[in-house]
Amino acid sequence: MDTAPHILVVDDHREIRDLVGRALTREGFRVTAVADGRAMRKALADSRIDLILLDLMLPGEDGLSLCRAVRAESDLPIIMLTAKGEEVDRVIGLELGADDYLPKPFGSRELIARIRAVLRRSRSHAAEARAAPKPQRYRFDRWVLNTETRELLRDDDVTVPLSTGEYDLLLAFVERPQRVLNREQLLDLARGRAAVPFDRSVDTQVSRLRRKLERDPSEPGLIKTVWGGGYLFAAKVEQA
Repeated sequence: MDTAPHILVVDDHREIRDLVGRALTREGFRVTAVADGRAMRKALADSRIDLILLDLMLPGEDGLSLCRAVRAESDLPIIMLTAKGEEVDRVIGLELGADDYLPKPFGSRELIARIRAVLRRSRSHAAEARAAPKPQRYRFDRWVLNTETRELLRDDDVTVPLSTGEYDLLLAFVERPQRVLNREQLLDLARGRAAVPFDRSVDTQVSRLRRKLERDPSEPGLIKTVWGGGYLFAAKVEQA
């Protein structure tokens, strides 16, 4: 499976999106390119993104506001891109939580070097965070998924065993309920957590989860198939 870092490019200029996208692809990165904050939020919700290249000057909600919003919810690495070179813009961006700042025009070699440096720092911080995981439980229907013990508990106190692939897929679902996720997105989201390769097809894993979760697997009410779209986790999910 492709484990290359996934870079989200947010810039309203198509030429820049195309140029940056080609440069990153040549270096082995996966790339999603969007033009504004609304599309950025959808990409973040639907995919596992490793780093955002975020333009400062965007139509509607600008890059500084988007940077602030992302940082309020996660530690996802952000590199600000801007045609402005004034010190004040750089300082504001960094104070809002950007990991680096690159003024336009920039060369592809410098961009790649900055991305790799930020990703190295991010991985180091992520490793430290994993060393002290926080207990988290997701409640839905008659189930509780405990991410500290990686256990699935039914309301009659029966613990249902999950394989690594089943657990990672279920976690991707409960973190994004009521949202249609296609197979590629589910593979991407589950692969981002898996300690071993997620080497089974999504359809096979969904079928196995249904047999464990659903009252009637032949008429699933929790994991619904969206024809032509993928799957939707229909249950109401509460965090505890």
